Amino acid sequence: MLREIGSSHYDNGQRDVYVITRNQRPKVGRTTFYTGNLADLVERLKSENGKNIYCDGGAEVINELLKHELIDEFIISVIPVLLGNGTRLFKDGRSEQTLELITAKTYDTGLTQLHYKKK
Repeated sequence: MLREIGSSHYDNGQRDVYVITRNQRPKVGRTTFYTGNLADLVERLKSENGKNIYCDGGAEVINELLKHELIDEFIISVIPVLLGNGTRLFKDGRSEQTLELITAKTYDTGLTQLHYKKK
């Protein structure tokens, strides 16, 4: 991600950024490369002063958070490209969670964003 879009996309100096990784790396600006238990990190961040925790991640991160019921809202982007195969966003091994649709936005590119919150 750092190579593709640069660190300033997320780390604009206004907030702390945690990159969930298997490889330990030194901190860069306000970006921490985190290799510990994800549920512990989120519980710690939720207990601190501040605003929302935003997670932009793949299936492994999302499913770990779902397993511990640590996601309050979802913004799911539907991109108009059909893939031949890939990793499922939502895997088995988690409890069922009921969601309420907040908004649906469509863009000229064909992308649609669905915003849900946990009921």
